[in-house]
Amino acid sequence: MLNRLIEWSLRNQLLVAAGLVVAIAAGVWSVRTTRIDAIPDLSDVQVILYTEFPGQSPQVVEDQVTYPITSTMLSVPYAKVVRGYSFFGFSFVYVIFEDGTDLYWARSRVLESVAGLQSRLPQGVSPQLGPDATGVGWAFMYVLNSESRSLAELRSLQDWYLKYGLLAVEGVSEVASIGGFVRQYQVEVDPVRLRAYGLSLPVVRRAIQESNADVGGRLIEVAEREYMVRGRGYVRELRDLETIVLASGPGGVPVLVRDVANVTIGPEIRRGLVDWNGEGETVGGIVVVRSGADTRSTIERVKERLAELAGGMPDDVEISVAYDRTGLIERSIETLTDTLLEESIVVAVVCLVFLFHFRSALVPILAIPVSVLLAFVVMRAQGLGSNIMSLGGIAISIGVLVDASIVMVENVHRHLAAHKGKRSHFEIVLRAAQEVGPTLFFSLLVITVSFLPVFTLEAQEGRLFKPLALTKTYSMAMASVVAVTVVPVLMFWLVRGRIVSERRNPVSRLLRFVYRPLVAGAVRLRWLVIVLMIGVLASSLAPLKRIGSELATCSTCRRRCRACRSGRHGRSSSRQTGSSAASRRSCPCSARSAVPRRRRTRRRCRCWRRRSC
Repeated sequence: MLNRLIEWSLRNQLLVAAGLVVAIAAGVWSVRTTRIDAIPDLSDVQVILYTEFPGQSPQVVEDQVTYPITSTMLSVPYAKVVRGYSFFGFSFVYVIFEDGTDLYWARSRVLESVAGLQSRLPQGVSPQLGPDATGVGWAFMYVLNSESRSLAELRSLQDWYLKYGLLAVEGVSEVASIGGFVRQYQVEVDPVRLRAYGLSLPVVRRAIQESNADVGGRLIEVAEREYMVRGRGYVRELRDLETIVLASGPGGVPVLVRDVANVTIGPEIRRGLVDWNGEGETVGGIVVVRSGADTRSTIERVKERLAELAGGMPDDVEISVAYDRTGLIERSIETLTDTLLEESIVVAVVCLVFLFHFRSALVPILAIPVSVLLAFVVMRAQGLGSNIMSLGGIAISIGVLVDASIVMVENVHRHLAAHKGKRSHFEIVLRAAQEVGPTLFFSLLVITVSFLPVFTLEAQEGRLFKPLALTKTYSMAMASVVAVTVVPVLMFWLVRGRIVSERRNPVSRLLRFVYRPLVAGAVRLRWLVIVLMIGVLASSLAPLKRIGSELATCSTCRRRCRACRSGRHGRSSSRQTGSSAASRRSCPCSARSAVPRRRRTRRRCRCWRRRSC
C-alpha cells in the first residue's frame, strides 16, 4: 500500500504540491492562532466557593458555614477531594474534580448543590462561586500612584472605574483589588445614649436597612400625561444617615441616628496592604486570565483597555505595571525558537556536508518545517497550547524528523550512480523511494509510539509531560506521512545534475577510513568487547545507587518509616510502657530527637544530603 502511495504521489505531483501549499497555509494559521503561555497549567480541575459571614469567629464559621457546604459537596459527581478553610468572617471551600472533567460542567453541578444549601446556612449567608480560572491565570498586575490623592480615593477609582472596565475584556475572569482603604459609612453607637432612649442595636440596624432603599408607587395621570411615583431613599451623604428616625421620644419628638451615634466616613478593616518599590503604600489590581484563554493576547487586550481607561482618570493618577507575564512568555518562546532554528541549521549543514549536493540537501531541510507546521495543525485542532513543554517536544524531535529524508536521498544517489543513463529519472526516483520508503515509514512510527507510556501518567506529572509527548508524537507522525508523499516529489524535482558518489565524497571516505579498522577489530575481539561493555555497565550501578532523587526515598529511610508507621516500635506518649519504650530505643528513628539531623543521617543513611531524610 505504501509503495502505491509513493507511486501515486510521483504521478500526481501537481495535487501533492497543491496539498502541500494548503498544509503550509493551515500550519501558519495554526501557529498564529494557537494560544501561547510560558508554562503548562498543572492545576487540578477545581471549583472554589467563597462565603462571607461577617463578624463571626473561625469556629462559628466552621460549624455553621464550612461544615454544611463541605458535607454537601462530597456528593457532587466526579468530586475526588473537598477541602474547607474557615477564617474570621469568611469561608473557602475547594472542590477538586477528577482529571478530564469539564470545568464549566463542574461549576454547574456545584451550583445545583448550592441551591439546596440555603435552608442549612444562617440567614443572609450565600455562597459565591470563585473565578473560572486557575493559579496560572495570575498573569498581570498594575498599581495606581498619585502624590495628591489618598489611598481611599485611589481604591474607589480601582473598584468603581478600572475594575468594571477590565472585566469586559475578552479572556479576563476576575480583576481583584488589593491595597488602599475601602470607604464606608460608619455608625459609631454610644451605648449610654442608646440605653437612655430605651433602644437596642437591632433597632438601629433595622432602621438603617429600611431607610436605604428606593420604593415605587403607581402612576398619576394629569392633563393626559402619566407621572411615575417613587420614593427616593438611598443614602447619598452623611446627613441622610444622621436624620434616619429610630423611634418616637417623649412628646412625640423623633429620635434620630445622630442622637445615639456618631456617623462618619471611614475605612473598612484591612487584611493586607500593597507596597510599591519601598516608597510606601499604594493601590493595585490583579488581572486573572480565564482558564483556556490565550494569556499573551489577553494581556495585550488588557494593556489596550488600560490605555483607554487612563484617559478618563484624573491627571495626577498614574497607572504603572507591576507584573506582566508577556516578557516571560516572549523570552520562553524566543529561546525555544532560537533552539529550533539552530537545530535546523545544524541539520542543514550536516546534510550539505554528507550529501555534498546543495539541491539534494534541500529535501531534508524542507521536510523539517513542513512536519512541524503539520504538527501545529493537529495541536490547534486539539486545543493544545504552545509552552515550554509542548515546544520542547518539537525541539527534541528535530534530529529524527530528517532521518527518512536523508536515507531516501542517499538511496537515490546510489541508484543514480548505478543506473543513470539506463533508466529514466522518474523510474530511478520511484524505485529508490519504494525500496526504502515503507521501512522508513514504519521505523518512524516505532519511534512515534515510544512515547506512549508517558500518556499513562496522571495528575500533575501527566499534565506536565503529556504536552511534550503529544507534540513529539505529532511531529514524528507527520514526518512519516511526509516521507512517503512529499519527499519523493521533492527528490524528483531537486535531486538532479552532477551527483557526487559516496566513494568520491571526501567526508565519507575519511569516515570509512577511520571506521573500518575499528569495526574489524571489534568483530575480531568480540568477546573482549562484550566483557568490557558488561564491565562498564556494572560500574554504573554504584553511582546509580547514590544519585539523588525527589520522587522516592532511599530504601533505608523507607524501611524505617514503614516500621514506625506500623507501630512495631511502639508509640511515644505519657503512658508509655517499659516494653514499648525499649522498642522505641531500639528503633533507628528514635535517635532523630537526640542526634543532630545531618550527623545522624550521615551515619545511617546513604542519601544524607537530601532534605527528605
